[in-house]
Amino acid sequence: MHLIVLPAEAAGSPAGTPPGKMASTLLPTLLPPVSRAAAFLLRTPPKPFRYHHSLFRSLLASASSPSTSPTPRALVTMACAAVPTRRDLLMLGIETSCDDTAAAVVRGDGEILSQAIASQSDLLVKWGGVAPKMAEEAHALAIDQVVQKALDDANVSESDLSAVAVTIGPGLSLCLRVGVHKARKIAKVFGLPIVGVHHMEAHALVSRLVNKDLDYPFLALLISGGHNLLVLAQNLGEYVQLGTTIDDAIGEAYDKSARWLGLDIQKGGGPALEELALEGDPNSINFTVPMRQHKDCNFSYAGLKTPVRLAIESRNLCTDDIPISSATEEDRQLRANIAASFQRIAVLHLEDRCQRAVEWALKMRPSIKNFVVSGGVASNQYVRTRLNHIAEKNGLQLVSPPPSLCTDNGVMIAWTGIEHFVPGRFEDPPPADEPDDMQYDLRPRWPLGEEYSEGRSVSRSLKTARIHPSLTSMTQSSLHN
Repeated sequence: MHLIVLPAEAAGSPAGTPPGKMASTLLPTLLPPVSRAAAFLLRTPPKPFRYHHSLFRSLLASASSPSTSPTPRALVTMACAAVPTRRDLLMLGIETSCDDTAAAVVRGDGEILSQAIASQSDLLVKWGGVAPKMAEEAHALAIDQVVQKALDDANVSESDLSAVAVTIGPGLSLCLRVGVHKARKIAKVFGLPIVGVHHMEAHALVSRLVNKDLDYPFLALLISGGHNLLVLAQNLGEYVQLGTTIDDAIGEAYDKSARWLGLDIQKGGGPALEELALEGDPNSINFTVPMRQHKDCNFSYAGLKTPVRLAIESRNLCTDDIPISSATEEDRQLRANIAASFQRIAVLHLEDRCQRAVEWALKMRPSIKNFVVSGGVASNQYVRTRLNHIAEKNGLQLVSPPPSLCTDNGVMIAWTGIEHFVPGRFEDPPPADEPDDMQYDLRPRWPLGEEYSEGRSVSRSLKTARIHPSLTSMTQSSLHN
């Protein structure tokens, strides 16, 4: 396990952006009526630990004038006048949903002050994938160091923060628990609000951090090792699910194929396979595009992995014993042909589903202008190039974060926390007597949106059974209340 620290510019903070301008068109400075982010500190009487909340420290001082007791209306007026600009918001983001421990500090205007990641790539190589218990232990060993590194590099302390954002789902329960425990511990000690973040929404919304012109509605494809998800983003927290994975996601197929081909997956199976595929003939092997007979937007990669395995065996490639670095020239070329042919078909499957999703989305919301592609697999340049053709064909702009913000990271969690914190969607600080061993609200299976009627799949298994209501249904319920 090793710690990776990404400088703000390399992490995707646009260079040369004037302070306070980056996200000014995305989410405005708080205006009347006062948001819950200000109002929760104006309750009578305020709890002592909330005075640590630096964002409203000056506001509380004004509200505590010894002369006269202000009326509730006066308090609200003072809050509206004293609420700082977006730039004064400081959000710590913590991410531990799967196999990397990540943290970052981001300003409310989108400036990335720091981000740190502890990679578990050595464990992935050793165990041939994510081993939940091993991943949990690695998170527990790294979390304090990663969070402290993010704070130190941002030159802030916990008392300077406005709130803490943390991934609460979907993901591996054992891993999620480590991040949530750390976030609540910080929030309890320093009296900070907490924003529980949906991991997949964060992948979608990080594009709004780096592209200030990206507004709702937009279509998003979220692709990673564990997820393939097509959603229509109608507003913050409100999504229509057009398609999802019914078995294996594209990232898993890349990883498995890379391992079977004997590639060095220390830096990830996807990047290794993409690199080898550049040397191969993508038409040399006739793999079949999955699910072409199904006229929906769902994905299936389980059936593509088997032909890859058979192609390796039929060519008598001893990939288990001979890594790619030791392969003969002929052997390497055969592996490259398999890699290139696999990649072509895997991405054709993406193209098929995305074309249909674009048609459905435009039917529902004709004003859509952008097609967002995010998640770990969005770092793949071949994937981006092919999906850009789909976007251009339909008059859309392809929007994708830089590679450092496509893989799991703390920046996307912090930014999504900011997006929800501004309109007042957060939890109050944990009580001072909250036990360290309490059962947290974790959501390992947490749908992002409600399924589009034409996109429902009869082949969905119990594996995808809902344990928690979707983020969209929860958002709509809170708006009605």
